Amino acid sequence: MTSKRKLDRRTALATMGISGLGLVAFRSEVLYGKPDDQGAPKPLTSLSDKSQLLLAAFLRSPEFSGQIPLATVQQLAALEGKDVSNLMVALLSSARNYSRPPISNYRVGAVARGLSGSLYLGMNVEIPGHSLGFSVHGEQAALSSAYMHGERGVSAISVTAAPCGHCRQFMNEMSLNGDIEIIVEGKSPLKLSSLLPMSFGPKDLGMADGALPVRQTALALLQDSADELTHAALEAARHAYAPYSGSYSGVAIAAKGQRTFKGSYIENAAFNPSLSPLQIALVQLFLAGGDYSAIMRVVLVEMKDAKISQASVTKAVLSTVAPKVELQTVYAVRK
Repeated sequence: MTSKRKLDRRTALATMGISGLGLVAFRSEVLYGKPDDQGAPKPLTSLSDKSQLLLAAFLRSPEFSGQIPLATVQQLAALEGKDVSNLMVALLSSARNYSRPPISNYRVGAVARGLSGSLYLGMNVEIPGHSLGFSVHGEQAALSSAYMHGERGVSAISVTAAPCGHCRQFMNEMSLNGDIEIIVEGKSPLKLSSLLPMSFGPKDLGMADGALPVRQTALALLQDSADELTHAALEAARHAYAPYSGSYSGVAIAAKGQRTFKGSYIENAAFNPSLSPLQIALVQLFLAGGDYSAIMRVVLVEMKDAKISQASVTKAVLSTVAPKVELQTVYAVRK
């Protein structure tokens, strides 16, 4: 009887007041899991009932996009009697269930801790029918979410498995001294520097700083526009990190429920781990509980005659995941 009451209460909380994206079932699965083959619910978090109720309030919020602010982190840590590192591990199961792995069926969760004390969920994303090179790794998703929320830096990241070399290289762009702490359940925490010895990063290409803190580049539209989505994409482009190519770009997605999701291009010294603005915008959409079907419009703002263009890859991905949506490309110039 007690278990049934708890399940009913959880279900009710997970299905009340969900955002206009209309993804009630998905939000419920993030907290409590998909039923197994016998129809029984699978627990996805080791948090107590009180903590799950508190977390559910954020997952229900129409403004949620992966960030758990410091005040809530402190509340959760107090309720659980855990330090923040152990809380990050406890949240991994919920982060993992935002994953979109249609190719590998392998789910990865990550939780990054910003210098502000806020936590950022992340998960792996694979684009159906598209190049594996366009996949987003869980660590990249969590770090890009911290980036899009304007974090000054990241002090730690918890992951469901040890980060691959691709992710270590991406993390290196966010931590020039390799001082990000890597937390994997059941293992002693390690600094990135110990997992990536003799690293190659921004300093090797003459850069004094990495991707964090986020900086702004003075860009203006080549032609004036009153379109709000275009200006959202311009704002994302202004906050892009492109020190190697100088090709600043940003994407804005207009989704059902009158929400806008932005993505700023993030380059990497090794080039391949770079994240396109569309990848980052999709991560924000998914963390808000959205799906490809929620995409209504997409605007890409990039620099005219830049060394690289995001238009072709953005069009290619949209043709697969949102074939009815036509990409609008708008050009900008440096002031």
